[in-house]
Formats: sequence, C-alpha cells, structure tokens
Amino acid sequence: MSEQGWRDFLGAEGTDDWVVLHGGATAVFTVHSLADAARLAEAVASVAGLDGSGAVLTLADARLTVRLSRDLWFLEPRHVALAQAISEVARAHGALPDRGAVQEVQLAVAAKPDEVDVGFWRAVLGYAEMSDDNAVDPLGHSSTVWMQELDEAKPLRHAMHGDVSVAREHAEARLAAALAAGGRIVDDSGAPASWILSDRAGNRVCIAAWPDGAR
Repeated sequence: MSEQGWRDFLGAEGTDDWVVLHGGATAVFTVHSLADAARLAEAVASVAGLDGSGAVLTLADARLTVRLSRDLWFLEPRHVALAQAISEVARAHGALPDRGAVQEVQLAVAAKPDEVDVGFWRAVLGYAEMSDDNAVDPLGHSSTVWMQELDEAKPLRHAMHGDVSVAREHAEARLAAALAAGGRIVDDSGAPASWILSDRAGNRVCIAAWPDGAR
C-alpha cells in the first residue's frame, strides 16, 4: 500500500489503455454489441491471476469496464502484468479502449476529527471496508464513500461533496462542459490536477485528473 504502486503503473509499458482513478486502474473497452462484451468479459476473466484478485467487470451495452482494484493505494506490480494481459485479450477480440469513458464518482463526507463516523456509512449503505477511511459497494456498482476531516478552525461542522475522477486528457473537457452548464470555479489552485466547482446553489464537486495526471 504505497504511492509507488500507482506511480509505477502509470510509468509502465503497455498500460496506455488504462486510467488510474481514485479507485485504481480502470479501462473501458468498446465492442459491437452486448453479446460481444459478454464474450470479451469471459475471455478477460480467464486471464491468469485475475480470478480472486478483487477485480470488477461491468457490462453496459457494447462496453466492458474492467477495474483492477477498488483503491489506488493498493496497486502493485502484479496489476501491471494483469493490465497488459487484459489489453492483449481485448485487442485479440477487436475491442477498442475508450479512455474518455473511464470515470469514477465518489462521495466525500467531511466532519470534525472526533465526529468522523465511517462505521455509520458502511452500515446504512450496506458497504464494506476497503481502507480505514472509506466504504465501498461490495458489488462494485455504486460510488465509493470516503471520510475527510474538516479543519478544526472552520465553523462548519459537517459537509459533503462529490469527487469526479477522470483521465488526465479529458479533465479540461469535463470542466468546460460543467461551466457551460452553469457551474462556476470555486478553487483552481490545484489545476490541472483538480478543480473545485459549484452549482448555482453552492453545492460543490471536484473534477480530478489526479492521480492519472501525475507522472
């Protein structure tokens, strides 16, 4: 569990199909039909080392999404080999990678340090523990929830915001779409790794190209 794991993944040969999101390495492969996606999923599931690894495969129309992990901090050298093998299988099936379709939405629940209550969120959502500060859908369908400590000096006692994790080359397009839809930038000090936006009511969301944009 280290930063080096995801940095090594980003720097590895043969991983260009993959985006490193907050939840780890993810790829979307497009084919011609749901049946083709199912056949591709069967072939991917046969890649040595994938069974029992915690990977999540999701079919949606003519696309197959493969998530190698549920947390970027758990990326290891074995995930590089898995990604390379899966990409080879996808190419053999005529599937095309679509980095623009890769994304992950997380809900951040913030509170003062002595009020962070990850156990409550795991219980009410029926989620499981992946790390000390988060809760994940066991089926891999819904957004991850993670806990963020608020600065003690802030008067606000609790807050929530969304995190949208996308590929580095698509972050600015997502930003432009959000602004065109009426959003506004609250904080761009982290750009181009991230931007904090809000809607007209003041609800906040972060568009993050990190860690995919960290080389």
